[in-house]
Amino acid sequence: MRRKINNKRIIPADPVYNSEKVTKLMNYLMERGKKNTARTAVYGCLEVIKEKTKVTNPLEILDTALKNTAPQMEVRSRRVGGANYQVPVEVRPERRNALSMKWIIEAARSKKGVPIHIKLADEIIAASKNEGEAVRKRENTHKMADANKAFAHFAW
Repeated sequence: MRRKINNKRIIPADPVYNSEKVTKLMNYLMERGKKNTARTAVYGCLEVIKEKTKVTNPLEILDTALKNTAPQMEVRSRRVGGANYQVPVEVRPERRNALSMKWIIEAARSKKGVPIHIKLADEIIAASKNEGEAVRKRENTHKMADANKAFAHFAW
């Protein structure tokens, strides 16, 4: 019997930038349900991006950063005849965006001694220039997928 299809919840766009991506970024940054803290951090981050890059719309920088950190391929574990194989699989678009946001936030959190909105802004600016920790993570994921191309025929 098939499972029922889960309908995707529609996430409202944030009121300031009118963007769903900004809302998603807030939700991924939020810890322990503290939405207001995440909101101030994201808006502060976008203000820092605006100041540092001298751009009128910081969403352009955020979009390029997300595009540069989004993985095309990833490896998934597949059990075949008692052995586990790392099978390269193409990443779905929703997961692609989710992974890139999570990697940017994870990279920003790993730095110490600076407020989160500044760390996040620095990581987004670095990712938009195709450098930084999140871009390195994407490259490592691609290398893993490339190294395991031989097991691509196990993909389901």
